[in-house]
Amino acid sequence: MDTVLYFIYTAAYLVLLIMCIHFGNRWDASSLLFLVVFGLVYDNGLIAIGKFLGEGPLLENLSYLRFWFHAFFTPTLVLFSWSVLNRAGIEFAKRKIVYIIALFYTIALVIMEIITETYGVKIVPEREHGLLRYVSAEPSSGPPLMVLFVSIALITAGAILWKKTGWKWMLIGSVVVTVGSAVPISVESAAVTNGFELFLMTTLVATKIHQDRQLKGA
Repeated sequence: MDTVLYFIYTAAYLVLLIMCIHFGNRWDASSLLFLVVFGLVYDNGLIAIGKFLGEGPLLENLSYLRFWFHAFFTPTLVLFSWSVLNRAGIEFAKRKIVYIIALFYTIALVIMEIITETYGVKIVPEREHGLLRYVSAEPSSGPPLMVLFVSIALITAGAILWKKTGWKWMLIGSVVVTVGSAVPISVESAAVTNGFELFLMTTLVATKIHQDRQLKGA
């Protein structure tokens, strides 16, 4: 069941990546979303094929890239959040100081994730619900701080975007993934809750495409 779900997630993220590239017509900070979607294609695809590769150096080394992609790509959603506000014509987002704050916020999150979760991480094979993947030998006891700070940026930007322009999907996606990740769901699956993340990324891709079309027609 979970293997099928991860193959479905991988295909869905590939579709989102193609949509971003095909329908997007403006390259700016919002295009960093491509990196995040690519990282999720890699992450879900590797988990989907893990049991077919089997335990060993190949899967282990490929799995390290999952951690590094997460550390470098996910924090760029902060710059994406700033970019959608800037593109929407929100006055304060046009200030250079706001861009600088968003940039340093992103860099700080990358560094924090590398120091606390990625550099020197020891990974071990884990078999669960028919999947084989390598996970940290010392998993975090609480929610990842980097993801928490990224969520704050997404929700804040989504709320401002809704109030100022009426576009609500970025906020809805950000709230759904935050609540979905926090509330325990009693299902015999390690993959079902990843559907919240897919929903978030769908709303973010829709936000970029929506803005690209508006800016193209302006």
